[in-house]
Amino acid sequence: MSGAPAPGGDPAPGGDPAPGIDLAPGNGPASGNGPAPGRGEARAAPALPTPFALRTGTLLAALGVAAFSLTFPATAWALTGLGPWSVTTCRVVLAALIAGGALIALRVPVPDRRHWPGLLVVAAGVVVGFPLLTTLALETSTTAHAAVVSGLLPLTTAAFSAVRTGVRPSRVFWAAALAGAAVVIAFAVQQSGGALTIGDLYLFGALVVCAAGYTEGGRLAGHMPGWQVIGWALVGCLPLSVPGAVLALAGEDVHLGGRAVAGLLWLAVGSQFVGLVVWYRGMAAIGVARASQLQLAQPLLTLVWSVLLLGETLTPAAPIAAVAVLVCIGVTQRARVPAGGVRASHPGRTPEHQTAEGTDRVPEGADEIPEAVDEIPEAVDRNRSPAGANQDNRP
Repeated sequence: MSGAPAPGGDPAPGGDPAPGIDLAPGNGPASGNGPAPGRGEARAAPALPTPFALRTGTLLAALGVAAFSLTFPATAWALTGLGPWSVTTCRVVLAALIAGGALIALRVPVPDRRHWPGLLVVAAGVVVGFPLLTTLALETSTTAHAAVVSGLLPLTTAAFSAVRTGVRPSRVFWAAALAGAAVVIAFAVQQSGGALTIGDLYLFGALVVCAAGYTEGGRLAGHMPGWQVIGWALVGCLPLSVPGAVLALAGEDVHLGGRAVAGLLWLAVGSQFVGLVVWYRGMAAIGVARASQLQLAQPLLTLVWSVLLLGETLTPAAPIAAVAVLVCIGVTQRARVPAGGVRASHPGRTPEHQTAEGTDRVPEGADEIPEAVDEIPEAVDRNRSPAGANQDNRP
């Protein structure tokens, strides 16, 4: 994706290729077909992901959405025995212990210093901001109301992605996304009678911080596996979340029951860790913009869980909204999203997911993949760098 560092284009700590990167046959020293490319040679062209990779990425993102759809019902269960601050801090601590244990067991090296600002954004938006604001909102709002308002998250995520990464989806994409958001807003207004509450303000704030965290997390998932992105974000919050949990548990009423424990465990394991792991992996494969639009289905799934798990009443408008939202999802998944041609930092390394967005079609010209112009001379004479090539072989 243009405008951001090439995901996965840098070597992983320890000098090994970054996750998801293979040495192209014949281009690396391991191929046995010649010496490794030296300085001054042209950069390798990024590979287009296969339809299987795109389907897998969509499935992973959809699994993340399914996990997130249970977040509000699980929060409602947790609030039956804990206060909002206790719910937020305890879920972060429990998820961080799981993530930290996995990082230690697999001996994952600490990320480079340049990745920590992005991890802090993920921590502030996804680990702390969204859980806290939505938990506060659910003290005064119903799960169904919170679910439909959160339907605006795909649009805000796509907007953040466009600003952060420079990717500009087509007008059809934006039209479908805005239509889906309009359906969600209309549904929310119909359910609430048009009156905004303090809970709505919490929810709108949660949308903003979560969209920022999703966008930055999706970018970082190109540099490291998605579970490491959320894992390090969770671990980085421990110095604040542990004392915060101690203070919250001491200052709020605690009446733990079966539902409260089950809700807290799902928030920590399902929503805060496992769900985010598959979600970021899916975003790295199909792109932030497309993955975010799958979340248009999340409010409808949450409505189903609110009926089954909380006994809330589903209004007749819900099936209509469900069909309309699913149609919008289908349009956004087929809409043209410009592929960001990425230049590999090291010759012979071809990121598998670099041009995931918009690769369900064959590029029609060099204007869709700018690097195609630079690669033509290489096809004619691989021993001569094209005019104006980067002699230092750096992006």
